[in-house]
Amino acid sequence: MRVLIKRLSAYSTAACIFCLLTGCGPQYVPPGLVYCSEGNPESFNPQLVTSGTTIDATSQQIYNGLVDYNATSGQIIPSLATQWQISEDELTYTFQLRKGVKFHDSVRFTPSRAFNADDVLFSFNRIIDTSHPYHAVSKTGYPFFQSIGFDKLINKIEKISDYEVAFHLNNKDASFLSNLAAGFAIILSEEYGQLLIKQSSEETIDRLPIGTGPFKFVQYVKNEYIRYHRNEKYWRSLPQAELLVFDITPKSTSRLAKLITGDCTVSALPKAGELPVVLEHEELKIDSQPGFNVAFWAFNTQKPPFDDVRVRRALAHAVDRDNILRAVYQKTAVAATGMLPPMSWAYSENKSIIEFNPQKAKQLLEQAGVENLTVDIWAMPVARIYNPNAHKTAELIQADLANIGVKVNIISYDWSVFNQKLSQRSYDSVLIGWNADNSDPDNFFTPILSCSSVASNSNRSRWCSPEFDSILAKARATTSRAERKILYQQAEAMFADKLPMLPFAHATRLAFKHKDVKQSRLTPFGGISFSGNDNDDISDVNIEVKH
Repeated sequence: MRVLIKRLSAYSTAACIFCLLTGCGPQYVPPGLVYCSEGNPESFNPQLVTSGTTIDATSQQIYNGLVDYNATSGQIIPSLATQWQISEDELTYTFQLRKGVKFHDSVRFTPSRAFNADDVLFSFNRIIDTSHPYHAVSKTGYPFFQSIGFDKLINKIEKISDYEVAFHLNNKDASFLSNLAAGFAIILSEEYGQLLIKQSSEETIDRLPIGTGPFKFVQYVKNEYIRYHRNEKYWRSLPQAELLVFDITPKSTSRLAKLITGDCTVSALPKAGELPVVLEHEELKIDSQPGFNVAFWAFNTQKPPFDDVRVRRALAHAVDRDNILRAVYQKTAVAATGMLPPMSWAYSENKSIIEFNPQKAKQLLEQAGVENLTVDIWAMPVARIYNPNAHKTAELIQADLANIGVKVNIISYDWSVFNQKLSQRSYDSVLIGWNADNSDPDNFFTPILSCSSVASNSNRSRWCSPEFDSILAKARATTSRAERKILYQQAEAMFADKLPMLPFAHATRLAFKHKDVKQSRLTPFGGISFSGNDNDDISDVNIEVKH
């Protein structure tokens, strides 16, 4: 009886929502999962955003990409592509596509065919072809792809047959496959897109999504929940859960309370101070993974006086980053000595990027001729993997800067408003960060520090250096890890010299859940999966370099 009561409690939210919307009987409780998430997604198409909240709600649940990552090794493995060949000049990647994969159906759409090459061309040409009927549907652009110069990299995408496509590149790019494995590179249904064109409802493709993933989107109520049903035609083994609900709960303490009472079965983005509470409850456990991320304080380098490197360095010298690690992360993060985390194969143990030295900070401000400085720090209103409490971090920085005579205003908004206002570029500085999309070191530089990423609004420092971009281009143009590591260390050195951002932590990824929940998994490079499938079991890869 106790087991039954516990199960009813754990799935009560999901069951209530399910029954209200489907009219099931009072005795029926569907096997489901309730995930306490931290915020609203900005879209249901991850091509259009860089938000981790959106990636969590979409990439691993609704969609698949051509390739994926082995959750343990980080190796690129098949997904909707079963194998691929790379030409001798490394400019053509030819993919063989998986047959028999079904797209979701919905009340609006019933697919008449399986996934094929037309869907690949539709999904990627939307991003790179300005004349594509869906290109301008996105009001936010395609920030990840724009930040890495994807449109300049791709010469054309060729349909060889219904189940074979070739990507022709303009230049070598060692990060190309890694970027295809990112959560942004999902495959849409071309047939669904054509239907929406006939209905003059193109924007629906990003609002009422159709994919090939383990769960089908059913309903979204802002600030309340997202509901998914299991995809009974999923091409891999079916998820255990018939129903998946994202219970949108912005406050970390509320998420923890719901987990303890059983209203949620998995909880997102806990604060470090909550770990002892979870350890007191035998029915709960902690999921963790080393962090492939970086938290940083970004200065708007196109706004005076932050366009002066002396001012940026002065503010950085004034901040006690060790205190931030103690107070905010509480042993759940390691100090950042640059952009790359220790997990990266291109990482080298550098000296600290800048030391805590308030006296040096005062001297630099005096040299720059800056007096009575007031700095606005924009702090994220939601927890993220790389920073569980941006507001507290901002308060610690505020206290440190007061010691050198600098006044700090802490500014925050609702998450959606916060992102919209960031795109207006009027801020002084922002506490934010980056969670890697893939294991390639380039992912810590090009998407957030290149000149192209300034235009796509993913470069929060708005710093642009052609010399820095040239180093990154050379690193992508070679497949030699030894050469690439040297080049990325050169990039780290230039970054440390110009200091458009102050990195302070690489955080451990954490999630709380009930011990009997087996089908949730933190993914290595961002996002969370509820499919219950370990992508390690896809072993039909055949990578061939033609000679």
